[in-house]
Amino acid sequence: DRPGRFESGTSQQVEGHTGAVLDVEFNPFDDAMLATASEDSLIKIWSIPDGSDGSDEWEPTDANGLAKKGSNLTESLVDLVGHRKKVQLLRFHPTAANVLASSSADYTVKTWDVEKGEAISTFDGFGDNLIQDLVWDVKGDICATSCKDKTVRFIDPRAGELISSIEKAHDGLKSVKLTFLGETGKFLTTGTSRQREVKIWDMKNLSAPLVTEAIDTSSGALLPLFDNDSSILYLCGKGDGIIRPYEFEDKAPKFLHKLNDGYRSATPAKGMCLVPKRGLDIMSCETARIMKVTNNNGIHPLSFMVPRKSDAFQDDIFPDCSSTVPAHSPDEWAGGSSKAPKTMSLNPALAGQNGSGKKMKLKTVASVSADLKEARERIKYLEDKLKEAGIAY
Repeated sequence: DRPGRFESGTSQQVEGHTGAVLDVEFNPFDDAMLATASEDSLIKIWSIPDGSDGSDEWEPTDANGLAKKGSNLTESLVDLVGHRKKVQLLRFHPTAANVLASSSADYTVKTWDVEKGEAISTFDGFGDNLIQDLVWDVKGDICATSCKDKTVRFIDPRAGELISSIEKAHDGLKSVKLTFLGETGKFLTTGTSRQREVKIWDMKNLSAPLVTEAIDTSSGALLPLFDNDSSILYLCGKGDGIIRPYEFEDKAPKFLHKLNDGYRSATPAKGMCLVPKRGLDIMSCETARIMKVTNNNGIHPLSFMVPRKSDAFQDDIFPDCSSTVPAHSPDEWAGGSSKAPKTMSLNPALAGQNGSGKKMKLKTVASVSADLKEARERIKYLEDKLKEAGIAY
């Protein structure tokens, strides 16, 4: 909620990769933790200093939105090593703490235990086809992928095995993007044939789509952003400035109902994502906020509001949402635990009653080295005291 202008050379930066950064993903259970993927084949886990440990709070802009000088963040918490080529996509697990999925140009998808710094599983059944999208289902029991061969694959991320697939989900050559439609058992893909289109599939029968809806004839990929709480789908055009909102209803034959003409802009989008519900202006009835990345005009926050005259909390448009408390640990999840996300109320009057997730306390190599040096100095001091007292040890 503090927008500002980033100035290269003045604002603080996160730096550590030797190649270009291709994806960034924040931990849903720790707002200070993020993962970065790079062309150097590494995944780095970072923790943004918040001042809670006595260090200076780290932020690139001051209270006035101006560039803030300070030290760059150069020490990562964990480096995940295992991919042989550039890492392209990262997705944190929706219910398990510190579990991360990644895809790479080495044609593999890996699932990682961040706390241990090691891979849980690897799936390599893509042939020589680059992976275009990677998503979790609501409970995190299934990973879905799309790739250049037009096949959508559903993977068991614990074992690294194929569960099922959709052959040739869309006829066109453009990227296929994916999203699970909550816990309804339905799955959505976007792609092209003669024009951009959306298809909805039943996970119990993937032989044919339940419905196919044509969107337009633009050439860019369609990015589907689904709000599980309100069942609203935002179709965002990559390369254009249009966002189309639809209501999803798990009822044949229509399934998708267009709400309005949505948002239109002349500024094309390079990428988009939804802000977590707990980051919205609830009392202003902001039901969604999309962060729009542009080519050379920064990041634009786009708010979607529901007009209400009352100043009271609107529980009909703000049901309980996913909280910052994980449902299980990495070991529990890897052992077969399957749980829905823990939820929290968005009512400001109940703030502080929802609890917060247990943050992972990791140390960088530099901090461990400093602790080790201090321990060795303390040991030497105690040994000298024992010698002065004539005590053998």
